[in-house]
Amino acid sequence: MDTSYWAKQGDKPLFPELEWSQPETRQQAGKLLIIGGNGYEFKAPANAYGDALEAGIGTASVLLPNSMQKVVSDIFPEAEFAPSTPSGSFAQSALAPMLDLSVGADGVLLAGDLGRNSETTVLIESFLGKYDGRVTLTKDAADVLVQQPLSILQRKDTLLVIAIGQLRQLGNAAHFPRAITTDMGLVQLVDNLHEFTKRFPLAIVTRHQDQYVVATSGQVSTTPHGTNEPVWRLATATRASVWWLQNPTKLFEALTTAVNQ
Repeated sequence: MDTSYWAKQGDKPLFPELEWSQPETRQQAGKLLIIGGNGYEFKAPANAYGDALEAGIGTASVLLPNSMQKVVSDIFPEAEFAPSTPSGSFAQSALAPMLDLSVGADGVLLAGDLGRNSETTVLIESFLGKYDGRVTLTKDAADVLVQQPLSILQRKDTLLVIAIGQLRQLGNAAHFPRAITTDMGLVQLVDNLHEFTKRFPLAIVTRHQDQYVVATSGQVSTTPHGTNEPVWRLATATRASVWWLQNPTKLFEALTTAVNQ
């Protein structure tokens, strides 16, 4: 079995040159737009904002639904706001401000806590269809799209940071002929992601059997994560977004480095 596409990262980074060449000034370190939250929850975008600053982003901005404006504006002055539904999630009319803000960003992170609202789902699908830049999706921002993935399967510059259960749903919805299960072996998962990312232009980061698994364009890397922390997707997605936009022509190297931080 040829596994030349599989890179294994251990104690030493596979791509140390990326760490050595990190931007030295904020002006060179990129601009990230973080989108998330609903009328009852904004923990995900707030945490992503802090994680992005810690990861070395130059500028981070946050877009929340305006249902949160009275509560959040004083404690989170960095936030901007877009129209919301009666239930407090993003409304379809939030598309224009999303696109306006994304024009000034090097990448967008859909951080989650969006709420399960059909109008918000339509909005996210519309945004992905109209915005052609780098997008990372995680948590519930990825949930609906892994079940109904037509809007992302052929979209370039798209990263999914998802749990193995979400990956299984994605494979089923995409009619991928190889089953992805929570109890499969690591070798089989690596081989499946090798084939999946040769077929579709998505980049994927998941976690399985104490390993982070990165896959893009048929290349796969694994990295021991050394922790049983169950809450990992958002912090990983944020780091991955930052490293990606700082190394836009080295996606595989950037994601592999990000999961090792």
